Amino acid sequence: MQTVIPTGAIDLKEVLTKLAQPGELYEKFPDGKLLCTACGHRCKIPEGREGICRVRFNRGGILYVPKGYAGAVQLDPVEKKPFYHAYPGTRAMSFGMLGCDFHCGYCQNWVTSQVLRDPHAVAPVDRFTPRELISLARRSQAEILTSTYNEPLITSEWAVDIFKEAKKEGFVTSYVSNGNGTPEVLDYIRPYVDLYKVDLKSFNDKNYRSLGGVLANVLKTIEMLHEKGFWLEVLTLVIPGFNDSDEELRGIAKFLAGVSPLIPWHVTAFHKDYKMTDPDNTPASTIIRACEIGEACGLKYIYAGNIPGKVGKWENTYCHSCGELLVERVGFRVTGYHLSDSCCPKCKTTIPGRFWSTEKALRQLDHQTGVRAVV
Repeated sequence: MQTVIPTGAIDLKEVLTKLAQPGELYEKFPDGKLLCTACGHRCKIPEGREGICRVRFNRGGILYVPKGYAGAVQLDPVEKKPFYHAYPGTRAMSFGMLGCDFHCGYCQNWVTSQVLRDPHAVAPVDRFTPRELISLARRSQAEILTSTYNEPLITSEWAVDIFKEAKKEGFVTSYVSNGNGTPEVLDYIRPYVDLYKVDLKSFNDKNYRSLGGVLANVLKTIEMLHEKGFWLEVLTLVIPGFNDSDEELRGIAKFLAGVSPLIPWHVTAFHKDYKMTDPDNTPASTIIRACEIGEACGLKYIYAGNIPGKVGKWENTYCHSCGELLVERVGFRVTGYHLSDSCCPKCKTTIPGRFWSTEKALRQLDHQTGVRAVV
């Protein structure tokens, strides 16, 4: 690993240009423009220009894309991603690059995602090979590799380079994404990505456009992810005055239930961050109301986040068939595990998701969280 610390936006752009390599997710036009298919913007990029993401660019009729580095690397519990129906208690080695196709004013990862738009966002660049990153994950006793912190769709070629090698060694792989996808990029990553979390930020297209996206693109991506067999969980950050009305929350819940009532929906509390400092932090009562709306709309697995210990049952997992308590949590910490392999121990219903065998799950929880799990 080699760390490069840029001194400003111009220096950073030069560093990223030198690290870029020819990509795969694009089509050529006779006039020399390139159609990038990595995200829902589907940018038509002329010679010498870049796409909306600022990190994919046309040079000599070839689309160059980010490779060979990370802007952030961190070891997290998988519950922080959040995935609640994927290998509870397991460690995820999270890595991210730089850049994003959205410009959300409340982004918690703005230092990496907005680095080419905001002069105050300057992140170091750590050069990695796929083997070095996988070795780091192995030394850290992680079993999941996660592309996150920026928008992983726009750096999919690099994620696939890593995940191809990681899957040979038995790693689980995942994306934490805004969901602004295309059929081309989902087909491209499908053999190499197991888990996919989408931030469904609003059910109002005007709100989405203020963030740099289009609601219809994200809804279509959620449908495609489910159809293509990714394990999918969806998160909505509930922001007072932006997306917290009963009508909007009900719209999200009904849409997800229409795709599948078994998709886990995480409703999490907003905390003031980056450029969005006017709304109040989201109270627990609003998050509980969102959970109740989701339940009334037919969703079977709804979770409250960012307010640990204040939302009652909404941090836990219960069997959708008989109501048996299966996984107990406080925040990102698993405090009780009662699954029998992937089934409810009481009624034997198979619980949707991706789970270790009971024996391995107990080893994971005992070793990594210090919790004595009980089946």
